[in-house]
Amino acid sequence: MPTPTPGRKSGKDQQMYDYGGRQLPQDKELEAAVLGALMLEKDAYTVVCDILKAECFYEPANRKIYEAIQTLGAAQQPIDMLTVTEQLRHNGTLEEVGGPVYVADLTSRVASGAHVEYHSRIVAQKYLARELISFASEIEKKAFDESNDVDDLMQEAEGRIFEISQRNVKKDVTQIDPVIGQAIEQIQSAANRASGLSGLETGFHKLDKLTSGWQNSDLIIIAARPAVGKTAFVLSMAKNMAVNYNLPTAIFSLEMSNLQLVNRLVSNVCELPSEKIKSGQLTPMEWDQLMARIKHLYGAPLYIDDTPSLSIFELRTKARRLVREHNVRILIIDYLQLMNASGMKFGSREQEVSMISRSLKQLAKELNIPIIALSQLNRSVESRGDSKEGKRPQLSDLRESGAIEQDADIVCFIHRPEYYLRSGRDAQDRDIRGLAEFIVAKHRSGRVDDVELRFKAEYARFENWDDGTEAVPQGFVSVESSLNGETVTTDTPFSGGSADFLSGPDTAPTPF
Repeated sequence: MPTPTPGRKSGKDQQMYDYGGRQLPQDKELEAAVLGALMLEKDAYTVVCDILKAECFYEPANRKIYEAIQTLGAAQQPIDMLTVTEQLRHNGTLEEVGGPVYVADLTSRVASGAHVEYHSRIVAQKYLARELISFASEIEKKAFDESNDVDDLMQEAEGRIFEISQRNVKKDVTQIDPVIGQAIEQIQSAANRASGLSGLETGFHKLDKLTSGWQNSDLIIIAARPAVGKTAFVLSMAKNMAVNYNLPTAIFSLEMSNLQLVNRLVSNVCELPSEKIKSGQLTPMEWDQLMARIKHLYGAPLYIDDTPSLSIFELRTKARRLVREHNVRILIIDYLQLMNASGMKFGSREQEVSMISRSLKQLAKELNIPIIALSQLNRSVESRGDSKEGKRPQLSDLRESGAIEQDADIVCFIHRPEYYLRSGRDAQDRDIRGLAEFIVAKHRSGRVDDVELRFKAEYARFENWDDGTEAVPQGFVSVESSLNGETVTTDTPFSGGSADFLSGPDTAPTPF
């Protein structure tokens, strides 16, 4: 374990000089050069203010001088030897840093601030290296203590690593020309598709037309009150994407087990009531229907993770692996409020949810795929008027954090009028049984609108409002299942469904 070098100051202002006899990463000369350049060059602070913070300076005196420079910069005051000296005097730290002589000496060490940005990045990197060393030492100490739970320790370690990594997330500005080229390529790609969509198809045609498909790097929030059909919607969508369009899809279910999800998928695909699926009380005809249509799920690129109380750090690790190993094109999280950010401390649950929503948006941009997160609505929906319109969800109904609304590119609500109007008819005496309104309430890159869908409660299934029933061929298939990494090969005659999707991505599937 590290031990302080004798003769050096102790306390927060003076970090330990060495770890196991090795000097901590630092460069006092570079620190002095950066401070000197900041006091010589008029616009130098605007260059480095996003790179450096006071903690980046190893020497306590340099740290206090930079704090004075930050104060002047924030107040848009001139930054030079005299103003910094006066600010230090005002802060009561002038003598601590070595007086006016030390401040003047800093400006004499540099001829110009030409390389201040490069030098600042080196200072920042050395600070991050010290943070990693300190963190690793702390984790090592806790790992030797057998009273600590290893799983909790790993969560803490992952949280701290993520926190440190975020301090170093910097992206340089990009000149517009290459981005215009990418935009043209995207437009051409959409034009060459039969669907004319630039994003991923959901199988819900009016929704796809409104959004042009789910777009890469977007965070999409789908919210509703309990029992309205959030999980049923994303399962119906996941079935469309993975089975009908052969798009690798991953579902992180924090609420239901993988077996429960698959049972709901079976009910959805086979059009058999869920209670019959659970009880097994099927008629011979229903057994034939089950065995015929369940073949659609074999071989589907659908991956399910049912880890309860999933942390945002575990999600990042698993998501990266899914994209790398299985080329997953979209992530679905059911649901956001059940996630946590263990290993990090927050003053309230609202702050934790805010951090989770920001992290999901960052992950969507990093992996360049859409991420869909389900969310609960608060009870304010129930307390509003009894009319259909009074119960319609609003952005302010999002539960636990306004940051969800801010971070999301698209916010959608699922509203089923018959859930509140038990008569099955609205104020205009229209039959609303089975009607589900998919409300796009926020759309960062497009218009907002409502999309009418049909909800079949007995199958927990959403479908297009105007969908009809199509005839489907009979056949004989040999399929290999990759669902959840298990391999099952089956040769079975079947009828009542299309197996076109099994021939590969080059064959257009027949939706059912």
